[in-house]
Amino acid sequence: MSGDAGPHPSGTAEAERRFVEHRGLLHAVAYRVLGSVTDAEDVVQDAWLRWSRQDMADVADAEGYLVRTTIRLAIDRLRSAHVRRETYVGPWLPEPLLTGPDVADDVLLADSVSTALLVVLESLSPVERAVFVLDEVLGYSHAETARCVGRSEVAVRQIAHRAKKAVEARRRRYDTDQVTRLRATERFLAACAGGDLRALMEVLAPDVTMVSDGGGFTGAPRKPIHGAEHVARAVTVLFRRRPHDSTARVVAVNGGPGIVVLAGGTPILAGVLHLVDGAVDTIHMVSNPQKLTGVMM
Repeated sequence: MSGDAGPHPSGTAEAERRFVEHRGLLHAVAYRVLGSVTDAEDVVQDAWLRWSRQDMADVADAEGYLVRTTIRLAIDRLRSAHVRRETYVGPWLPEPLLTGPDVADDVLLADSVSTALLVVLESLSPVERAVFVLDEVLGYSHAETARCVGRSEVAVRQIAHRAKKAVEARRRRYDTDQVTRLRATERFLAACAGGDLRALMEVLAPDVTMVSDGGGFTGAPRKPIHGAEHVARAVTVLFRRRPHDSTARVVAVNGGPGIVVLAGGTPILAGVLHLVDGAVDTIHMVSNPQKLTGVMM
């Protein structure tokens, strides 16, 4: 990291130490704004390049400076991403991300990184999304958020209200109990692995929907599939066609139990199940190889 810029006015080692201290927060912010592991990593790297050229004597609040820089870089990148997604092949889903038990144990934190919420955030403008993340997820005051996005406090208050209202209108309230989710995910995977259509349908809600993101690189369905029987048949076919040497595991993905399929140690599919009243209501499957870097093991 320190090799990407010239000598820092206040010492490269000190600059790097202070940056590393906040790197996890910066990546968390960027990922929630962008819904992309790759883009979040690029934004954090760009934030480092700017930080490495900044004189420490001019920075009274390192975290504030870095979050502000990261948010503005993320907003700019999200504007470009929205243009790219207009020509994306098939449904677009957030890039899955492996998460630790500390996230799963915190309901609010797990929800903030769930694919269900990240999909809803796609309906917001880049600035609305950034304000929502700072306001609802990180708990920033309107004054702090205003400094980050370069808007007045009054404007931020209006944006925050508008964004929250839009999210609440679109989001579905899924089960949050991790034990229930884990059991359903394990039953789902066992039924898929065994090709047991009846057992699979017992886990699914009658009106279940499966959304698959292959980006045109895989044979993933390019439209959502609805209904327990249709989804069950599609999933069993999907698992039947996976490479013979592949393995499927239940691991923590985006704040809850998920499924990752690996072939030769490389992830080829990641899925997350969303439950309502104990039954699988929505399935998000990502097989686009460009979007699986966040589930490398």
